[in-house]
Amino acid sequence: MTSTYRDLFDLSGRVAIVTGGAGILGRHFCLGLAEHGANVVVADVDGGAAEAYAGELESKTGVSCIGMACDVACESSVERLAAATLEHFGRIDVLHNNAASKSDDLEAFFAPVEEYSLAEWRKIMAVNLDGVFLVSRTVGKRMIELGRGGSIIHTGSIYGHLGSDSRIYEGSEYLGTAINTPPVYAASKAGVAGLARYLATQWATHGIRVNTLVPGGVESGQNDIFQSRYSQRVPLGRMAQVGDLVGASIYLASEASRYVTGQSLFVDGGLSAW
Repeated sequence: MTSTYRDLFDLSGRVAIVTGGAGILGRHFCLGLAEHGANVVVADVDGGAAEAYAGELESKTGVSCIGMACDVACESSVERLAAATLEHFGRIDVLHNNAASKSDDLEAFFAPVEEYSLAEWRKIMAVNLDGVFLVSRTVGKRMIELGRGGSIIHTGSIYGHLGSDSRIYEGSEYLGTAINTPPVYAASKAGVAGLARYLATQWATHGIRVNTLVPGGVESGQNDIFQSRYSQRVPLGRMAQVGDLVGASIYLASEASRYVTGQSLFVDGGLSAW
């Protein structure tokens, strides 16, 4: 037991892996974990960016951080990530499955469902769902062997739980490209939440908790039309800022949520409450 309730959020001495750790959301998740005392493994398909950001984190927070290249859709790459983490730190306490695919073909990625290509579907699923399975399986196995328990967090999406409202996308753009919610994105994020519930029941006897962090729309380069229309759908009247998600991730990573597993924690400004 902790001496105070504040101590429940203390991650000192813990080791956390964040996939997609050098990305828009991942950097903030890594920083939040490090500021609460965790040693952080920044894992990203861009190994150079991961190593550089790990160095920044270490300088800023004083905890030990390492950066590693990891393709979550590749079994051998995921195995190397787990092995290197254990070799460096000797333990794994937290895994945040945050990596998601950024398609290099935006026209194919945002194509309407009746024209969506199977090749694009499989490419995105390989990261968004297969990758979450591979990393969870590999790291979860290590957690079981270590016998310390742990917390696994998946980054989901409201569109894994709610239908997409096409009205907010009329005239909407992201960094100059017309956007929508692709069917593969919704399906992959629904799968992530289902996998979390399954793993939560299977691994509970090992003290491993598995939950999904479910963000609403995060402001990250959408045009004013989209931001305005989306915000009108949200009870709190705005899109999420990246920092709005960090508190929820710390809660799920820490002992503050020690009796919480198999849950989807919505951080959506109330959108799902309508």
